[in-house]
Amino acid sequence: MEFKEIQTLMQSFEDSDIRELEINQDSFQLYLSKNKQTLKHENLITTEKTEQTTSVKKKANEQPTLPSQNITAPLVGTVYLQPTPDADPYVRSGDHVKKGDVVCVIEAMKMMTEIKSPFNGIITSICVSNEELVEVEQPLFSVQEDKDND
Repeated sequence: MEFKEIQTLMQSFEDSDIRELEINQDSFQLYLSKNKQTLKHENLITTEKTEQTTSVKKKANEQPTLPSQNITAPLVGTVYLQPTPDADPYVRSGDHVKKGDVVCVIEAMKMMTEIKSPFNGIITSICVSNEELVEVEQPLFSVQEDKDND
């Protein structure tokens, strides 16, 4: 099964009423579940995102700044903010990023996917922790977009 097919399958599963899905095909195995244990973890993520959104709004109210954009997770997986455990992070708050710069990596089903900045700007906040489980479209970074350097 190709990675794009797996992503499509996972999104279809998420949008459906199905609670569990298991696929065994040759050497490929996939198990997806929406049971209580998974939902409990999703509730923790939702609470965390709400708290982070509130703190970003408070900061925005304190100082008038240019609108910021979010770099979001394109898939479900574990986010790594640094290339190796003892290495420096890909980016820090306050760093300038250019379109195409790697800002983190997401591991899903033992496949590492580099997440690149879709625009130029300055990282204003990091919305996730290293090795945190992230959901599709979950904000990873807030970036104050730099319109002059497109």
